[in-house]
Amino acid sequence: MQDSITKTSFTSRITDWPEDERPREKLIQNGPEAVSSAELIAILLGQGTVKINAVDTAKLLLKRFQSLEGLASASLIEMQEVPGIGPAKAVTLLAAFQLYRNLQKETAQKVVVKFNDPAAVARIYMPIIGHLKKESFYVILLDSSLKKIRDVEVTRGLLNASLVHAREVFNPAIKYNARGIIVLHNHPSGLLEPSPEDLKITKRLSESGEILDIPVYDHLIITENGYYSFKEHGLMS
Repeated sequence: MQDSITKTSFTSRITDWPEDERPREKLIQNGPEAVSSAELIAILLGQGTVKINAVDTAKLLLKRFQSLEGLASASLIEMQEVPGIGPAKAVTLLAAFQLYRNLQKETAQKVVVKFNDPAAVARIYMPIIGHLKKESFYVILLDSSLKKIRDVEVTRGLLNASLVHAREVFNPAIKYNARGIIVLHNHPSGLLEPSPEDLKITKRLSESGEILDIPVYDHLIITENGYYSFKEHGLMS
């Protein structure tokens, strides 16, 4: 009987919990490392509903999306399919995850990157495009020392050879006097193997680069957790 009462009390309002079990108080007393992912999410949510508290709402989110990574990739609409999550709470979570990606991007860009190192390039662009739900195609413009001049998003959407035109890739390269380029795009599916369309696009761009004397040094496929380099796999001429 006592166990039943205790269990029930811990699914009620968080303000009814012992103080050292409340997420905010636990963080203040012991630091953020001592707080679980569900409790950190609960802090962001602020409060639950009449029927379910913020911690249990956070657990529902993690269960629905299977992991913290899955939740971070969820859309505004998908988050609101979970009971207790309205537009305001969903926006708060999206903002928190995007802040983390911005931090990753800022940290990666402070590192002096050798753009002949596919792994180093991938580390920069994983937080930028790895989480996107649609495919995004970028071109990185390089100078004669293989330093980045700038990058340009060429297209976003389902990629195929008819959408990724060589002129759209090489126009900015010509405009900014690039001496070479790296192209990259994400796979929302999380699969790293190149598709037949990826191979076709790479072949077309490589041939165009030879004609224009602006070599394509590599083509990278990016996901949240990894990358595939055409150069590393011997698929670049």
